[in-house]
Formats: sequence, structure tokens, C-alpha cells
Amino acid sequence: MKVLFLHQNFPGQFKHLAPALAAGPGNQVLALTMREGLPGEWHGVEIRRYAPARSSAQDIHPWVKDFETKTIRAEACFRAALELAREGFLPDIIIAHPGWGESLFIKEVWPDARLGIYCEFYYPSKGATVDFDPEFPDTDPGAACRLRLKNANNILHFDIADAAISPTHWQASTFPQPFREKIAVIHDGIDTGRLVPADDVWLTIGESLRLTRGDEVITFINRNLEPLRGYHAFMRALPDLLQRRPKVHVFIVGGDEVSYGAPNPEGKSWKLKYLEELRERAPGQHLERVHFVGKLSYPDLVRLLQLSTVHVYLTYPFVLSWSLLEAMSIGCAIVASDTRPLHEAISHDETGRLVDFFDRKGLVDEVISLLDNPEERHRLGRNARKFAVEHYDLNTICLPRQLEWVKRLREG
Repeated sequence: MKVLFLHQNFPGQFKHLAPALAAGPGNQVLALTMREGLPGEWHGVEIRRYAPARSSAQDIHPWVKDFETKTIRAEACFRAALELAREGFLPDIIIAHPGWGESLFIKEVWPDARLGIYCEFYYPSKGATVDFDPEFPDTDPGAACRLRLKNANNILHFDIADAAISPTHWQASTFPQPFREKIAVIHDGIDTGRLVPADDVWLTIGESLRLTRGDEVITFINRNLEPLRGYHAFMRALPDLLQRRPKVHVFIVGGDEVSYGAPNPEGKSWKLKYLEELRERAPGQHLERVHFVGKLSYPDLVRLLQLSTVHVYLTYPFVLSWSLLEAMSIGCAIVASDTRPLHEAISHDETGRLVDFFDRKGLVDEVISLLDNPEERHRLGRNARKFAVEHYDLNTICLPRQLEWVKRLREG
């Protein structure tokens, strides 16, 4: 079987599926990506790069700028695919993340190939990210029009896709009928054999501070620190938390760019904006216990979660983060926002604690309640790990289901 993966940042969500297919007898697997730095072959997958010929026009209508960017990338991928076709490559199936537009024209090159797409999120005009946070209201009546055009990329893919896959039921539910019936809900998978508790883990800060599982450690993880992932809500809870727990150390993981939401209109990063706000509200000696560690290597991220006493995860109604499920697998005691993406993974007082996204005092009270109760932390962490193993384990649950999905995709 010949398989082509399309992902602008390959492997992305296909980091387990692509090597598994490449290891199959008789399979040839290629990937088209914009990502630089990958070798010519990655875990048996041949890597081919493409690059857009130009950037988006500056004077284009703002509602269609997003779609123009996707079209430019789709053209670049289309021309790279033509080159592959001229070399004689004829895929049986194509598996694509369509979020950046790359796969829009792929069936113009290989009309008979079966196309499966990764359905990460469809942007509703109401009830998700748009009107969730009253601090950031979108007062432009044209916002719904802009989102409608943003979804044009998804809608055009519905016409050419033969099947789809989505990591959670809630993310799948954002897509409209009748296409939703084509979506199989299968998570990307968590390596629960590697992501395990570790009582002997430790971490050094500077030259004199050494933290172990006996210390109070709060963890908060985003890819980038931004309001959509609750960074502002967490930072505003810190003055009270630091005051009430004089020995707690807080570790904040994430970059200062923007992953999903809008940039700060003031120009400065969201990280800096709310750090400056924290400095105005918390004494300097308290701030010494807040550690911004940037983007960690994966082994260091795992060690930090193994050290965590309480892990805090907040999000708008949006894509569920891998880090939440990784924390569950490690057996963290979790306090999370009571938002819809969480409801599939966190049952209140069973696999974690849920708190209203905007309830600053409630967040602090829940965290402190767990800091004061090691037996309850152990119970919640044990339940969280059990749930992760039973529902999200890579090797026994998710990867076998993904491979079965590929089989069904090929067979039609």
C-alpha cells in the first residue's frame, strides 16, 4: 500500500500512525510538509518539503485573508504533488490535516486516491471561542461573516474527503451534518507505559533550590501562554494562592507567541501583559516562587509533571490538549476548567476537580484543598491514570483503532 501524509508541521498528530504504517510489510509511506530540519527519512517515512511561492497580499479584504493564505499553501502542496506524480508515485490513500489548506487540490492530482482528513475543529459562530470570554468581546458584527469564510476550507474538504478522524467526541460535534457521520472519533494516543508516576523525581532551580515530591509544586502548561488556554485566569489566581501557601512553587510552561487565539492588540505578548499585572499585585518575595520555564524538551516536561503536586489545566471550549491527558497518565491531581472539552476526560471528584473558568477564588480553593489532602490527591491521580490507560493508551486502544480506520479508508 502506498500512503501519502500531508501536514504542514509533520508528523504532528500523525507521529504514531505514520511510522506504524511505514513498518507494515510492502508499504511505501511519504509525507509532504513545510517543516524544516527533518531528515530525508523519518522512522521509515520519506520526507518531501514544499514551500509557498509568496505570502498573502497586504491589501486583501481581511475576511478572506485566512483563505488566501490557505490557497497559497494548497497551491504549493499541489505543485509538489505533481512532481511526485511525475516521478511515478501513485498513492492508494492520502491522510491529511486540512487545517492549513494543503490538501485542497490534492485530488486534482490523484482523483482515485482515498482521502482521509483529520477534523480538529470547526469554528461555530456562537457557543465556542467567539463569545465565551466577556473580557474579550468581539463587537464587530462581521465576526460571524469572517468565521463563515474561515470555515470555507473545512467545507470544501467535505466535498472531496472519503472519511475523517477526530480526537474527541466534542471536537467532532463541532462539525456540521451530514459530514459528521463520516468522522470516526479516535484519539491520537498517549504512551501510558512511558508516562507513569515517579516518586523519586527531583528538580533543581538555580544553585541552591532542590525540589522533590515532598514539596508543593503547581504546574500549568500551554504551548503558548494566551487567554484561550486560560493563562490570564491562572495568573490572576496566583496572588491569592502565593499568599495562602508560602512554600508553594509554581511552574509555568509555554512560549510567548500565539498558537490559537488573537494576538494582544497592545503589541506586547500575552505572557508579558499578565506577568506585569502579577507584579503589581504580588510582593516580590512571592514572585520568586513563580518559575517561567519556556518550552521544555519532552523528557523535561514529563519530569515536571511527575514532580507536580497539583496540575492546573484551563481552556476555552476548544481543542483538548495532549498535556492534559499526559498529566492524567502520570497520575497528577488535576484542577481543570468546567468547559465542554474537559467533560470527556475529567469527571468532577472522580478523575479530577472541575471549576468554573472565571471563578478565581474557586480555582484557588480547589488547588489548596488538594494541597492539604495527600490521600485525595492520590485517589484522584490513581483514577485519572486508570481512565487514561483505559481510554487513551496508544498501543492497546488508539493506534489499533487508527490502523483499522486506515484499513476501512482504503477499502471504501
